[in-house]
Amino acid sequence: MFRYLPYLLVGILFGFVLVKSEAASWYRIQEMFHFQSFHMFGILFSAIVTALLSIQIVKRLGHKKALDGQVIDIPEKSPGTVSYVLGGLIFGFGWGLVGLCPGPMFAMAGTGSLGAMVVLAGALHGTWLYGALKQHLPH
Repeated sequence: MFRYLPYLLVGILFGFVLVKSEAASWYRIQEMFHFQSFHMFGILFSAIVTALLSIQIVKRLGHKKALDGQVIDIPEKSPGTVSYVLGGLIFGFGWGLVGLCPGPMFAMAGTGSLGAMVVLAGALHGTWLYGALKQHLPH
């Protein structure tokens, strides 16, 4: 049970940072989609740079083990495939329509936002539906 404590603590810290940086703010997200503010673009850009550097460090140092000892495998992906474009469009439309993506969705649900809890219920339903239909979908 305690082996999951680091993940819980990092998740709580991540949610705290999302709320305090206003990345979980519906208004900030709408500003981004209307190109009225750089705030969210700056947060997203810093996340991309952090992820890029972190993955390069893991690849170059050769330390490819998670906290639980599992080997971290980072497969190469071919860019420009239809499934990535289609998935990105679906994700982007959903994000634009409801104003929340997965990270802020959990953070806002954690703050007690009823709207975020409704969106979370829909996301969980969509995830279940994908799992049920996965074998019938093109991959």
